[in-house]
Amino acid sequence: MYQEYFKRIFDLLLAIIAFPMFLVIVVVIVPLIYFEDKGTLFYNAPRLGKNGKSFNMYKFRSMKMNAPDIRNFDGSTYNAKDDQRLTKIGRFIRKTSLDETPQLLNVFKGDMSIIGPRPDLIEHRSLYEGNEYRKLEVRPGITGYSQAYFRNAIPWKDRIKKDIYYIDHLTLWMDVKVLLKTVVLIIKREKVYGEQKSDNVKDEKANDS
Repeated sequence: MYQEYFKRIFDLLLAIIAFPMFLVIVVVIVPLIYFEDKGTLFYNAPRLGKNGKSFNMYKFRSMKMNAPDIRNFDGSTYNAKDDQRLTKIGRFIRKTSLDETPQLLNVFKGDMSIIGPRPDLIEHRSLYEGNEYRKLEVRPGITGYSQAYFRNAIPWKDRIKKDIYYIDHLTLWMDVKVLLKTVVLIIKREKVYGEQKSDNVKDEKANDS
């Protein structure tokens, strides 16, 4: 019952509470992004949503314009502390997760939840195996069980397993625990970067994962 009816209400209440803070972040962050390289302010990232429906996920741009798309061996996006594609302000907003705050707009639109599996790239759908498609049973989240407890410290396929565990144990209390854990993780700035090495560089626009 919570998943079908009350979770959406929970999402909207949290989004409304957080929205004034988001406006303050916009006022501070947007000029810093623009004046560093005069590039675009936002990155509209195509992602897989509930039931496999695609949508544009909003983020503050954290990478240099026209940065290459680098992938890990498992197909996930490359994310490392020494990533030269990041701008100076981008490195800060990535580490503090401020780059994800525009996704409150996705919550209002109904594309995303506050808590849920982090959305995958569109092309990742062809890489799903077995019951990994179950990740698409719920709306993706700004943060989620896998994100809160492991962030980028485990491989992509392991994160999917954690996402399915979350779906099977989805309750209000689970969402509250994930939310609180996320706050602690952001404050401590732990597990921001992955440990995998990239093995595939493509000359195309970067994915601000």
